[in-house]
Amino acid sequence: MGFYNARMRASRSVKPQPLRGLQTKAAQAVAKSAAQEVRIIGGQWKRTPLPVPASAGLRPTPSRVRETLFNWLGQDLSGWRVLDAFAGSGALGLEAASRGADEVWLLEREPALIRHLQATKARLDATQVHVAQADAMTWMKQGGRAGCFDLVLLDPPFDEGLFWGALDAALSCVPEGGWIYLEAPAAVQALPDASTQAHVLARLQLHKHGQAGAVHFHLFRRVADGGLTAPAAG
Repeated sequence: MGFYNARMRASRSVKPQPLRGLQTKAAQAVAKSAAQEVRIIGGQWKRTPLPVPASAGLRPTPSRVRETLFNWLGQDLSGWRVLDAFAGSGALGLEAASRGADEVWLLEREPALIRHLQATKARLDATQVHVAQADAMTWMKQGGRAGCFDLVLLDPPFDEGLFWGALDAALSCVPEGGWIYLEAPAAVQALPDASTQAHVLARLQLHKHGQAGAVHFHLFRRVADGGLTAPAAG
């Protein structure tokens, strides 16, 4: 944690790019390398191919990043309840289901992607997986979901500026000690508007952070208070 905060303090002297420019450049970079097919890399469905449907902005999490994430979390997720809030191809949530999660929710708002996820669920006979067409932010904030999940996976569209809203909504879905994973075009404290998000950062403790090309990926634990600090404004 100290090393991460030290790196972030050292980076504050660099003027951040405007939000739209930062997100658009990252989205373009990952789109160029987006795969037509990915494979589940662990668990009961190891090596199972997952076709990636053609959809604007869809960028499934690469195998190397998924492998790193589940090394951080542990290979056996038996008993876990997992929410993949911006499911897309379903690669993240299905990876969790393959590794034994008892219940996995895949949220997606695009009808074509919903049909794709439903077909994949049927092909795998994944009875523990639930597919819902929904706006992720609204769904996470609905009553009755407080503390329901052990892990929330967030891979929002890079060009829509949803990072802070998604983190805030996800915090309500996990109990203290629960896990939140985020992909973004920058390290979280370097994202635009970080200086105004003290109420979100204070409830997040950074467990791990990595970078693959234009994508930064983070694993947080929810804490009651005293987590990350917001960078100074200006």
